Amino acid sequence: MFKRVMVAVVFIPLILLIIYALPAVAVPIAMAGVCAVGVSEALRATGFLKHTRIAAYSIALGALIPLWEYSGAQTTYALAGIFIYVTLLFAEAIYSRNTLGLERLGGTFFLTVFIPWFLSAMVRLRLRPDWQLTIMLPFVVAFLSDAFALFAGMLFGKHKLAPVLSPKKTVEGAVGGFMGAVVFTMAYGLLWDKVLGLDGWSVNYLALALYGGVGSCVSQLGDLSFSCIKREYGIKDFGTILPGHGGILDRFDSVIFCAPLVELLLHFLPILK
Repeated sequence: MFKRVMVAVVFIPLILLIIYALPAVAVPIAMAGVCAVGVSEALRATGFLKHTRIAAYSIALGALIPLWEYSGAQTTYALAGIFIYVTLLFAEAIYSRNTLGLERLGGTFFLTVFIPWFLSAMVRLRLRPDWQLTIMLPFVVAFLSDAFALFAGMLFGKHKLAPVLSPKKTVEGAVGGFMGAVVFTMAYGLLWDKVLGLDGWSVNYLALALYGGVGSCVSQLGDLSFSCIKREYGIKDFGTILPGHGGILDRFDSVIFCAPLVELLLHFLPILK
């Protein structure tokens, strides 16, 4: 627990520094690094990283996707990148004389595209006119849902939520995470509304409550989804880069699902009025 707290003490100010103190380009650069490490961890966990050239292609594409999003590159360039990547994958399969099966190629492609594409929602949120408020929502919802689920589970947990995938998770913890996310997502809106200021705009608190509730559910689904990968391949954590947490994917698994959800909700249910 001490290691988890110390990582948070360092990690949270670093996130705030990158988002609010540095130029806008710092966000896609940071996401490119996170995506490169995340793809590397996923391929290593599944055993797909054993092929050095495919691993290099995949990590490079994972890092490029957030930068494409920031640059506003036309769809043609993204298509070109995916086309080159898929061509290289099949070229390696042919060169390997069919020792690289479709399962490995398909799994590599899925992990290489899905993780960076979902995390690139953070870059797209940074490009919004209301980015100061909205860009932190995925972190607020996901991290506080995780934290309250952990504490509620430790204090009240009795009924297992998914004993095969994650034996320590409980129904009580999930409910605590849901309630904590709802309350503190609204509190985050209150902080901007009453303290930091929104230049004449006001916060839709009912919308924020929905963001917190639905976001908590999706965040916990993301956590369990990556637990599913870990159990299938018999590993405890994706890495060791974050003491007490594991790898980048162990810390960002909930954000990977929550970030695109927040982006979608903002299109249909704005939080400013």
